[in-house]
Amino acid sequence: MSGLEALSACRGEWQGTNRLQDPNMHVADDSSGTATVTTLLEGKFVRLDYTWNYRGAPQAGSLLIGYLSDPAVVTAHWIDTWHMGESVMACRGARHADGAIDVRGSYAAAPGVDWGWRIQLRPLAGKSLKLVMYNVTPEGAEELAVEADYSR
Repeated sequence: MSGLEALSACRGEWQGTNRLQDPNMHVADDSSGTATVTTLLEGKFVRLDYTWNYRGAPQAGSLLIGYLSDPAVVTAHWIDTWHMGESVMACRGARHADGAIDVRGSYAAAPGVDWGWRIQLRPLAGKSLKLVMYNVTPEGAEELAVEADYSR
């Protein structure tokens, strides 16, 4: 058993809304979005590919989710055209009993210390998906960065 059954049950296409807490304009920027959930390697991995827009410019991202020998421990690799550019963020975290995942990674914030990034993905019985991301200061304070809601 992979521990990713709840996410696997969300295979297919989704439509929704994306809200970016725009750090440049200091306001929320809403756009329509899509998500596609795919299972890979006999369900050992789940990939979430998503699209959204920033000021009319198309954006895209992908989250590849796996697990360790303990199915409650998940790993993820995240890429996104707007947030990550040309880098991949390696993340690690937990799968909760309801199938939600909660992972953390970090990114360089030159010239200072690295900042954190937290990603939550919550499936609801194959009927809805919620993707929430937080920017995390070096001191550990979390600020909402992205909130996306998808349905069929």
